[in-house]
Amino acid sequence: MGNKNSCCVYSSPQVGRKEVGPESTTRNLEEHLPEGGISVNNLQHISEREPEDCDSDPSLHPCAGTIFMERSKQAIENGMVRKKSQHQIADTRPLKKSSSCSTIYLDDSTVSQPNLKNTVKCVALAVYYHIKNRTSQRQIDIFDEKLHPLTRDGVSEDYDKHNPEHKQIYKFIRTLFNAAQLTAECAIITLVYLERLLTYAEIDITPANWKRIVLGAILLASKVWDDQAVWNVDYCQILKDITVEDMNELERQFLEMLQFNINVPSSVYAKYYFDLRTLAEANELTFPSEPLSKEKAQKLEAMSRVYEDKVTAEALRTGIKKWSSLDNVCIGGPRRSIAILS
Repeated sequence: MGNKNSCCVYSSPQVGRKEVGPESTTRNLEEHLPEGGISVNNLQHISEREPEDCDSDPSLHPCAGTIFMERSKQAIENGMVRKKSQHQIADTRPLKKSSSCSTIYLDDSTVSQPNLKNTVKCVALAVYYHIKNRTSQRQIDIFDEKLHPLTRDGVSEDYDKHNPEHKQIYKFIRTLFNAAQLTAECAIITLVYLERLLTYAEIDITPANWKRIVLGAILLASKVWDDQAVWNVDYCQILKDITVEDMNELERQFLEMLQFNINVPSSVYAKYYFDLRTLAEANELTFPSEPLSKEKAQKLEAMSRVYEDKVTAEALRTGIKKWSSLDNVCIGGPRRSIAILS
């Protein structure tokens, strides 16, 4: 996974020497397939190894509710109640910028290009609610910071007693993202892997293991998402006291607990993005709005034209009638801009 020292190894079952023919080889391989597994040319596809209850797994199914939203439900409800009361009581804070005929305000965060700073803040907030509203203290040794400290100083005696604040979690994640120059999309994938780990390994994020769980998720997400992945040794330059061997072992066990399932459907990615925005709004972590400039408007118009051409080509290919009432555009006719920005 991006490092020649990485130790993700799969050992295939050994075939006995007494039976050498192709039929015996196939029979021996099929003995090692899980019950109910489907084999094509003796190789099982990753989709065939998905758990039976994948429909309830938020990291796999787009309709399953995310775990962090469930654990922050009370805070979200309180946020909604607070917003309702603000309509009845005069608010002395500055008014929120609203669009008008002359000026349109937009935030620069979209599902395809999220705002880095605010996305990292939201992911840190999701981790905060995971720790605060955990249901148990289940954990695994590889993530225990006392057994595998990130610094030479180790941890205090009561390291597992006090929940970290949101600022502390955000600072830890922001340091890794800034030093490794990771993207906002990588932060969303990090949260997906984190919740998949909780589901597969049946553990909880606690004050004793949250740093190493987050580190393992970031390590894996950066290698899966970015074309130029950060090597394990590079993280050792960020966290000065951690060894490459420790990073390799963390990566190996993290992958094993995910059952090597690192696929993230686009629908699941979008669900996590919008759930993070909902969480941000409930906690007043608003995404900054800026006036829509002429240059950005032209860029958005160009992007919409490209998408429109794709839809038109697909409609012509499939024979689906394109209703002019939807976009007021005739195929082959002149293009006209609906709005003109001066």
